[in-house]
Amino acid sequence: MDEYLVPTGYGEDEFIEKKSRFIGRVWCVETEEEALAKIQEMKKQHYDASHNCWAYVIRDGAMRFSDDGEPGGTAGNPMMQVLQREELYNVVCVVTRYFGGVLLGAGGLVRAYTKGAKIAIDAAGKSMKRVWTVLYVPCPYTYYERVKLEIEAFGGVLRDTQFGSEVELEILIAEPQVEAFLARLTDMTAGTVESLEMGKEYRAFPVEK
Repeated sequence: MDEYLVPTGYGEDEFIEKKSRFIGRVWCVETEEEALAKIQEMKKQHYDASHNCWAYVIRDGAMRFSDDGEPGGTAGNPMMQVLQREELYNVVCVVTRYFGGVLLGAGGLVRAYTKGAKIAIDAAGKSMKRVWTVLYVPCPYTYYERVKLEIEAFGGVLRDTQFGSEVELEILIAEPQVEAFLARLTDMTAGTVESLEMGKEYRAFPVEK
């Protein structure tokens, strides 16, 4: 199974451009039907808006966009380009516009809808969906901080920590990094710290902005 980026969650932000109000929203969806349902939901919620422009990308599925009445190529396609530039999949974005009475021109619209999509993505955050190996790592307290640093260095996730006679860690390491991580652990602790593989999970975790 490949790894790819998805929105971490729901994201929303807005701004005013020459008296027009733009509201950008992003969701993580699994199917085209879910994406279309979110678009319809926004159209109903903002029935009084001038435009509800949208774009979505479904992994191994459809990629579609709409200008929703704005001049051709000034809204939906710029939004789609943002989704592609951010390398997101299973994502739907809707940018709602309440017209403020001042025309923005084609260039102004492109910039506004591009910004609307980008700020919504920034609000949602991005997560990497990939295969993770779950490791149980008991270690002496003397190595605890160093092991945490190595987990971070290898892009791992520290999911659970139990403090007893020693520290018991449950961590997730991306599958391609497991061998190198375990080798580093052995080298760093002179073989003192050993791990037990508890299984694999295919899921998403947030990545740093």
